Amino acid sequence: METLLLALLTAALLAVAAYAQYRTRYHTRGPRDALMARALLAAVGVAFGFVTATVYTRTSGLDQVLAFLSGFGAVHVPAAVILFIKRRRGEVG
Repeated sequence: METLLLALLTAALLAVAAYAQYRTRYHTRGPRDALMARALLAAVGVAFGFVTATVYTRTSGLDQVLAFLSGFGAVHVPAAVILFIKRRRGEVG
């Protein structure tokens, strides 16, 4: 049951990460800035995912992979919220 809940959380967080990665190009000055923003988000996501998988999950296998992906997605939540608000305001580049 815990694995199922973790899988659902992971799916939601990965959807948020995809949204943030996609919308970044609309709120940056150019392709280079978009690439840098995406790379920064991805790098921080990988680092936080690694920490989440190693520190907070004492098991191995699927739960550890899901914890890593959840950590990766969690980093994107603030950016996704900001980009969503900007889009609702009509601040599209």
